[in-house]
Amino acid sequence: MAVTVLNLIQGPGTLYKGTQYSNTSAYTTTAEPLDAAVNTTPQSSSWTDVGGTRDGVTVEIGREYSELEVDQLVDTPDRRMTKREMSIATHLAEARLENYALANNESPPTTASGYKVTEPVTTTAATQPTYVPLIFDGFAPSAFRRRIIGRRMLSTEPVQVAYKKDGQTVYAVKWASHYVSSSIAPYKLVDQTS
Repeated sequence: MAVTVLNLIQGPGTLYKGTQYSNTSAYTTTAEPLDAAVNTTPQSSSWTDVGGTRDGVTVEIGREYSELEVDQLVDTPDRRMTKREMSIATHLAEARLENYALANNESPPTTASGYKVTEPVTTTAATQPTYVPLIFDGFAPSAFRRRIIGRRMLSTEPVQVAYKKDGQTVYAVKWASHYVSSSIAPYKLVDQTS
């Protein structure tokens, strides 16, 4: 098979967050950009650029399968998918409190004259996480654009924040996708083609 060099991809992308929403309310998503607008910046009134990232952005789509077996065959005759998960992981390079709150599934910080404050929820409501829709805009083949939309994402890994003499402070974060509804997929990928 011949190599099509236009199908090779390299380069950074941009991560955007939509409006966070509580697990206790009905699912409402920030208005998604039209698929045809894959080569444009998402509307700034709905989507906020989280700023610089470090070490790239990793999108992982994993599936788990259960094997079916019969006595008469030594080979696995079939499988059924039992789990699917999409995740987006990165290091948020802009160590703002807004990004700290985003990485920890918390509400945005409160701003007052000369300072900002963010605190974790400590009431029983703390068991009801705050989800966020995410968009990652990167490259697709032929130097076109690819958009990956996670509609109901939750930061699921411990968030590490290192303050070092010889290293940059970043927020290491990984968001996992979650079920939305029988008519709305948890995520989608859109490639520009012309």
